[in-house]
Amino acid sequence: MPTSARRWVLASRPEGKPVRDNFRLEEVDLPDPGENEILIRTEYHSVDPGMRSRLSGDSYAAALPLGATIDSAMVGVVEKSNNEKFSPGNLVTGGFGWVSHAISNGRGVQKLDPSLFHGALRPTAAIGVLGIPGLTSYFGLLDLGDPKEGQTVLISSAAGPVGATAGQIAKMKGCRVVGIAGSERKCDYVRGLGFDDAFDYHEDSLADAIKTHCPDGVDIYFDNVGAEMLDAALLNMKEHGRIVVSGQVAEYNAETPVGIRHVTRFITHRLRMEGLVVFDYFKQFPQAQAEMARWIHEGKLQYTEDISEGLEGSADAFIGLFEGENLGRRLVKVG
Repeated sequence: MPTSARRWVLASRPEGKPVRDNFRLEEVDLPDPGENEILIRTEYHSVDPGMRSRLSGDSYAAALPLGATIDSAMVGVVEKSNNEKFSPGNLVTGGFGWVSHAISNGRGVQKLDPSLFHGALRPTAAIGVLGIPGLTSYFGLLDLGDPKEGQTVLISSAAGPVGATAGQIAKMKGCRVVGIAGSERKCDYVRGLGFDDAFDYHEDSLADAIKTHCPDGVDIYFDNVGAEMLDAALLNMKEHGRIVVSGQVAEYNAETPVGIRHVTRFITHRLRMEGLVVFDYFKQFPQAQAEMARWIHEGKLQYTEDISEGLEGSADAFIGLFEGENLGRRLVKVG
């Protein structure tokens, strides 16, 4: 029998910050799984700030078409299977978006290893600290940032899942780590993760605030925000400093990007600035996930999940990302 399912689709393209009317919750009937297909019931799906750019136009991937399901990662349970690789009851992860159920031929679907996900490592970590946010932190910091013991690492949006993970990895590498966050509550949170210092970005002068908290300058700036914060960091970089561009949350809703002004610093201080799309490291994902899982089980790496209840709240959960509501990885518990 067909399965009654729900999904969120893009109803209209946002102008500035997304609003509720940009999204529409639909009911659909899914057929029974065909040959080599499986039916998955979603338990949790993610909401991702990086998805914002695709709602308006082409970005790291093509623009999401109007009427298409909003993309995201999910953790779910196989309910029916005609695929020998999967059995009913298997816990899996995939990229099916804001949906209650999905039909798949198994391509891109991964079974979660029960021997890995236990204790401090919950299954939802597969779409968080061991998923795209955590892997972005891992490769962005270790490959592009190339941290050395004793260096100073400055991280924007430090209370988010990418920033919080990057900061903890930098501490493991012997660095001094300073976080920038949006409230004193969030600053307390990142200090609790082991950051050496943190400050609220609501300052009269961001450049002066960074100088106060990084008096000897910044070796690595892990940028999740862009705009004026990036410009302020540039003024505090040491010679041969590295800027890792992970995200640009302050630019996603801007009609005209702020960009950067202090370009001369790249010459005078021999700076290097590079962005990353984490999927470029796809073949290295298993190695990175195994190492981060070990860190979590050893108590060296912590993660926080901000979970809201019910698929009907997915759009509001996404919109809230741009109001600074979340602390850690934002997920929606579907069922």
